[in-house]
Amino acid sequence: MSPRKRKIKLHLQVYDISLSGKEVVVFLEHLLRRLPGPIVMVWDKHPIHGRRLVKDFLARHPRLHVFDFPTAAPELNPTEFVWTQVTDYTAGSAPRSGIELRTKVMAGVARTRRSSSRLWACVFASDLPWKR
Repeated sequence: MSPRKRKIKLHLQVYDISLSGKEVVVFLEHLLRRLPGPIVMVWDKHPIHGRRLVKDFLARHPRLHVFDFPTAAPELNPTEFVWTQVTDYTAGSAPRSGIELRTKVMAGVARTRRSSSRLWACVFASDLPWKR
């Protein structure tokens, strides 16, 4: 979200491989190219975020300010509510292949991404003390 909470966007990259620190760095580079000014990131404590490659990249890019969610606290993470919306979108479908499943999931992501009201709902559904 923008500093004055006027804009909200969802940046998401999907991979068909197990992720390494390299993919995290590629995503961070994408954010740095797309978003001006300081970037505050709040992410979970997944081991991939602590890889040496990621830590070194963060140390070289002071525009990125990273904070960790507490361990095992998905109710604080607005991203979990994005996945809830995608689950709602895909409910009742019976994809016949991995390709169909991926297509349906990405359509659900696109629907959420296009709707600022859906994105704000994800933010305010979390148990973080957001101010409206």
